[in-house]
Amino acid sequence: MKGQIVKIISDCHFVSCEGKIYPCKCRGIFRKEHIIPVVGDYVLFHKDKKIIEEVCPRKNVFERPKVSNIDQAFLVTSLKLPDFSLNLLDKFISLMEIHHVRPIICITKKDLVDEKEFSVIREKLDYYEKIGYLVLYNTDLSLIQELLKGKTSVFTGQTGAGKSSLLNKLHPELDLEEGEVSVALGRGRHTTRVVQLLEVSGGKVMDTPGFSSLELKNYTREQIRDSFLEFSKYPCLYKDCMHTKEAECMVKREVFRNNILESRYLNYLSFIGEEFHES
Repeated sequence: MKGQIVKIISDCHFVSCEGKIYPCKCRGIFRKEHIIPVVGDYVLFHKDKKIIEEVCPRKNVFERPKVSNIDQAFLVTSLKLPDFSLNLLDKFISLMEIHHVRPIICITKKDLVDEKEFSVIREKLDYYEKIGYLVLYNTDLSLIQELLKGKTSVFTGQTGAGKSSLLNKLHPELDLEEGEVSVALGRGRHTTRVVQLLEVSGGKVMDTPGFSSLELKNYTREQIRDSFLEFSKYPCLYKDCMHTKEAECMVKREVFRNNILESRYLNYLSFIGEEFHES
């Protein structure tokens, strides 16, 4: 039978199949072949012997946390407390693009900024919409619920931005405390978190402590470059152009023409370890 791993505790893998949960062990050969199943994996298993026999090909896989097969990520981004950060937002977007996960920008705490502050931020967000990213607010509950249907999603972003509060509104039975602590699941601030998939609004939500490592150093400069999707709209003379010091770079030209958001370009340079050089 085919099912999906929804939780792992020690060597027990809880597999969801046809509305039932089966606690399974892995075949002994997995260790020899260095096969490590993770939450989100689709697997072939024997429901009577409760043995996982095969891990199906993955759409994507993350190391921290160890999860796989994510369709979309709600990047929960606060306008205040913590302050709005384009650098962090771009880092999350790049990470998701590299893993072929659809990023959805979800804005929280709009009520904590005045109209003037919001106008400045909104102008930046308009750019993200222009290049193809969906921007919504934590008050858009019906839209978020619709987006969750039939998808495997993760809610991530700034610590303290309101991820738990939003999930509680979407699915009150979760009973998550603000501050990323779950009462219902017996978690405290210093308790090891158990990664698991939860049924929410007709879809699956990856309940994780968040992506603890946002370092992009494990990815190539080319992977990071290609995660900035708008760059591809302005093809350079050389296909391998890194948009840094190259002459006649179309991307740099469009930055100076304000067709590419300058903060996006500067964040890109910092991610690949380059400094800005005016030309």
